[in-house]
Amino acid sequence: MSEASETKIKRTYKDSLFRMIFQDREALLSLYNAINGTYYEDPNGLIITTLEDAIYLSWKNDVSFLIQDVLSLYEHQSTRNPNMPLRGLFYISSLFQGYLKANDLDPYSSVLLKLPTPRYVVFYNGTQEEPDRTELRLSDSFIRKDVEPCLECTALVLNINYGHNKELMKACHKLYEYAYFIQTVREFLGDGLTRDAAIDRAVVSCIEADILKDFLNRHRAEVKDLFLTEYDEKRHERTLREEGELKKAYEIAANMLKDGMAPEKAKSYVNLNDDQWNELLKSLGMPD
Repeated sequence: MSEASETKIKRTYKDSLFRMIFQDREALLSLYNAINGTYYEDPNGLIITTLEDAIYLSWKNDVSFLIQDVLSLYEHQSTRNPNMPLRGLFYISSLFQGYLKANDLDPYSSVLLKLPTPRYVVFYNGTQEEPDRTELRLSDSFIRKDVEPCLECTALVLNINYGHNKELMKACHKLYEYAYFIQTVREFLGDGLTRDAAIDRAVVSCIEADILKDFLNRHRAEVKDLFLTEYDEKRHERTLREEGELKKAYEIAANMLKDGMAPEKAKSYVNLNDDQWNELLKSLGMPD
């Protein structure tokens, strides 16, 4: 894989940390039991089916696994995304293809194939306020509401920010620790610490409080690297977005001026500051 491709599929720090923690079978089984109200005890009963090679929309899926004929797909999101059911459809389709291949099943067979029941859960950990529990449906995206759709995909979205879904956190202590750690980092950042200092302080504080203690002791350097990578990527994305918005404003203002609109009115409409406006006029060969 090229360096550019590797950069393209890097995940945000919370996604990566979530996946790192719940790749552990015992932690994953605990999370499954907490969500479903089950009491399975054998982590070896989990058959991991996570897509490691297939990439959709620049992301791999976080965790997927089989247990007792239920195919669970777990995704983590740090931003609100109403299109998760569509992504889930892509993921589940690929997982079913892998299931057919692994079990030597022929979709063209005259015999009805028995498939595991899919369950799609999205764990939300962003800063926008969201309810504890939400269901998103693929059919909400369909343009025609008067036509019966031939398929559906439902994403159960659980808010796992600290203080939310308390019963779920109580049932899965590892999820509680994860939420606590993320909240601790945010609090130190809110106190004005640099990102490096905030991460270090959060790691030390959580270890002292016996929060993810063993995990953080083993992966301290990796966790810090994940955070720093996330901040670098966020800053780059923000810069690109701002540059794109400025370019669009320039184009709109230029068209307004060409159509004869008064300069002050055009400037006010696109909300450019004095330096940006003078740069635009200069590029158009117009006096300041």
